[in-house]
Amino acid sequence: MPNKTPYTQEVYEGYISRWITPKWGSYSLSDVRTIAVESWLGTLKLSNGSCAKVRNILSAIFAHAMRWEFFDRNPITLVRQSAKRQRTPEVLTADELNALLGQLGGVYWVMVYVAATTGLRVSELLALRWQDCDFEAGEIRLSRGIVRQNVGEMKTEASRKPVPMEAALADVLTNWRGQCAYNQREDYIFASMEMDGKQPLWPTSAMEKHIRPAALRAKITKRIGWHTLRHTFGTLLKANGADVATVQALMRHANASVTMDTYVQAVTPAKREAQRSIVGLLDPNGPTLLKSITASC
Repeated sequence: MPNKTPYTQEVYEGYISRWITPKWGSYSLSDVRTIAVESWLGTLKLSNGSCAKVRNILSAIFAHAMRWEFFDRNPITLVRQSAKRQRTPEVLTADELNALLGQLGGVYWVMVYVAATTGLRVSELLALRWQDCDFEAGEIRLSRGIVRQNVGEMKTEASRKPVPMEAALADVLTNWRGQCAYNQREDYIFASMEMDGKQPLWPTSAMEKHIRPAALRAKITKRIGWHTLRHTFGTLLKANGADVATVQALMRHANASVTMDTYVQAVTPAKREAQRSIVGLLDPNGPTLLKSITASC
């Protein structure tokens, strides 16, 4: 899997060793049947999305077998497996977001504020360096993502589109830069003190040790994760009147037609206005921001 990121390779290898090999490892290619695979997938105690990944990996194995002329067909192409979510993702209200921010301080306050007002994926958020912030143009320019401390390129052109940086958001970042220990152009915005700034913070630790406990203190009963903030950003954009094309542009989804991409390029003022509506919902100062920022550095 040389064209896959290290994290994707690890995930694929995990699915193969835990699920595919124990069941199908002793079978010859000709003994693997469509209906048998479909029935087997139905017995796995996995989400629909995970079952779909198992199916797709198994299909890829057969595709490689065909490419190398070990076999002449792919029985997995006819295997039916839904990837539909089995439950609706959690979304926070503006009041819940403010309550969460009210229980956070320092770098974790800044991380949640930036994530909630930009909709960045956590891999993009943690990969941000100060050189990515163009304060004059009011933009955050994306060029990389980081997963398990492995830095990789953005997957799609849509993902690489710049993100607006409204005045209040710029102020938050400027204040953080003035207080944090790592503030040079090449430094990570959310650098790890334990790693001497050479790596960003670990997302799971930040969520489990700081953000989820803060949510509990704020009496938020929803189970939140990093993607909750992205879902919340998109939902609040739509609820505040942003049109579909603007929401899609700000979320940087790649599944748009050429016409839609051309239209989106022309709506930068609309994107700024849409982001402004979300920035305006949150308190950019925070009750203990400067004190907690200093303490965390």
